Amino acid sequence: MSLFQAIVLAVVQGLTEFLPVSSTAHLVLFPWLAGWPEPGLAFDVALHVGTLVAVVFYFLRDWVELVLLGLGIRKPHGPEDEVSVWKRRLFWLLVVGSIPAGILGLLFEKVIEEKLREPYPIAAALILVALLMWWAESWREHKRQMPEVNLGDSIMVGTAQALALFPGVSRSGITITAGMCRKMTRETAARFSFLLSTPVIAGAALHEVPKLLKAHKAGALDIPISTVAIAIAVSGLVGYLVIAFFLRYLQTRTLKLFIVYRILLGIVVLLVAFLHLGYAR
Repeated sequence: MSLFQAIVLAVVQGLTEFLPVSSTAHLVLFPWLAGWPEPGLAFDVALHVGTLVAVVFYFLRDWVELVLLGLGIRKPHGPEDEVSVWKRRLFWLLVVGSIPAGILGLLFEKVIEEKLREPYPIAAALILVALLMWWAESWREHKRQMPEVNLGDSIMVGTAQALALFPGVSRSGITITAGMCRKMTRETAARFSFLLSTPVIAGAALHEVPKLLKAHKAGALDIPISTVAIAIAVSGLVGYLVIAFFLRYLQTRTLKLFIVYRILLGIVVLLVAFLHLGYAR
């Protein structure tokens, strides 16, 4: 893989990780449509390190406060206020919500990598989740704010996040949809989604990056470490900008644009895969 290809894929990762369009699908489909070599799951995870850095930096103040309050390290002076109470609760809700994706990832990582990184299941997931997003958008009540998030929300959104391990689903897409089904505002659902994604992306990075470095050291990975480092930096920068844009976007707009995009992309992928199969025969 050339440096140019790595940077393009890093931009794709940064643009699509936090938008509800599935970064994994784009990282699989883009090289396939462009005729580039498949970068592999390890490189995908390396790019996720960049977007992990983006979400951590964007929500750094929130995370520091949540961790300190959640672990009881910092105690407010005088009586505990309502904000501290719900932020302590939010920390543990994020912990609970991260468990399903962690378990599913450990159990089905190999199956997902070997069987589902193909055009047909990706296209099906793109279209199906778009229909779920449309259904959630049709609900009239999206009024619940972050202090109102409860255990039921954490379990439902966390379970939805586990499904994002399948290419084409989209972590932000399925979790924001689940949050909206729980009557959260779009912005609240997105914020909870982004906070919830942090432990899962971090866990995937801790699991995969050592294998990436080991493969490179053994000569089994044809990507220079310098190229990987540049790609991580690019995906992080683009991801940070996308988070800021998307949260502002959802304050006044709906998900309809992304619903249409997912359906159209799914149809294009199905057509290209069908024509490719026809020519192969």
